[in-house]
Amino acid sequence: MKTFDITRTEYKVSDFLSWQRAGTLTLSPSFQRRSVWKKGAKSYLVDTVVRGLPIPIIFLRERRTDLKTFEPMREVVDGQQRIRTLLSYISHDLLKDFDQNRDLFTVLPSHNKELAGIPFEKLSDDLQNRILDYKFSVQVLPPDVDDQEVLQIFARLNSTGTKLNYQELRNAEYFGEFKTLMYNLALKNLNRWREWKIFTEDNISRMLEVELSSELSIFILKGLFAKKQNFIGQIYKKYDETFQEINEVEKRFDIVMEAIDENIGNNLQFSAYKNKTIFFGLFGIVYELLYGKNASLEKKQPQKISKEKWAILNTESDKFTKKIVPQNVIEAITRRTTDLSSRKILLEHLRKIING
Repeated sequence: MKTFDITRTEYKVSDFLSWQRAGTLTLSPSFQRRSVWKKGAKSYLVDTVVRGLPIPIIFLRERRTDLKTFEPMREVVDGQQRIRTLLSYISHDLLKDFDQNRDLFTVLPSHNKELAGIPFEKLSDDLQNRILDYKFSVQVLPPDVDDQEVLQIFARLNSTGTKLNYQELRNAEYFGEFKTLMYNLALKNLNRWREWKIFTEDNISRMLEVELSSELSIFILKGLFAKKQNFIGQIYKKYDETFQEINEVEKRFDIVMEAIDENIGNNLQFSAYKNKTIFFGLFGIVYELLYGKNASLEKKQPQKISKEKWAILNTESDKFTKKIVPQNVIEAITRRTTDLSSRKILLEHLRKIING
């Protein structure tokens, strides 16, 4: 049985720069994929480094010492896109295959407004040093580990993970305006998701509160829609680089959530509204009461919702719990819960009870 002596250590960003400059770093060995990161992903990484947040482990493999320079050789076996991103941001002349269209980028304002559009050399000395001194967690494989064994190691790492859900896949693919807002909205309401019992901690760890935030935001943008994962993905893609409605969507989302919290929040965890399907309907009817049915995104002040209407919504929650709402509504919230017809039935029912 072969065992592996893997060294666990830390290296600074400046170490990788020095090795690349000295020619002792192999950034892209034959079994590694070429750089495919989008500029949004690169921007997100730089912001992560500046904030001092952790990133996944870098894996290196030691190679034999260069007999001309007497310097140890190192090979990036996992993490070349992270290293390449920082090299191209800090000193792209160190990349022999540098391509301006592919590699040149700056930080996006959706990730960090203070750094947005500013190249590394124009950052303050403090920020430059912060980036250069950032420490990667690194695991170093010894020289006697061959390519086949490297692939076996990573197959073993990947085989123990849980399959990514749709929202986790979107998280890995998009880094722009819409995705950033969705995560900000989910984070701002984290205590509410917990207190209202809409999501368990396991749900939150799998980003399901981000997915619901996305659905509610798309409702504000597009109106009622069927929950289809490819459609949500299309919205993420469409508004990845430019999202002109971002401020208005965020403002309206916040106003609706604050109104729900103020008027129903204390009892929501004990009500039918903690069901995600019914909560979608609650959010929808409150949004309509504030802004009108099929509301445009032109800036406007929300209407005031009377105490009587809030009382009706509170009473209706008990009816959902006792299943004394119309049969078609019960079927809509227990069967095809996210198709367009079911959402229409639920929202139309809430409209009727609000309007008497």
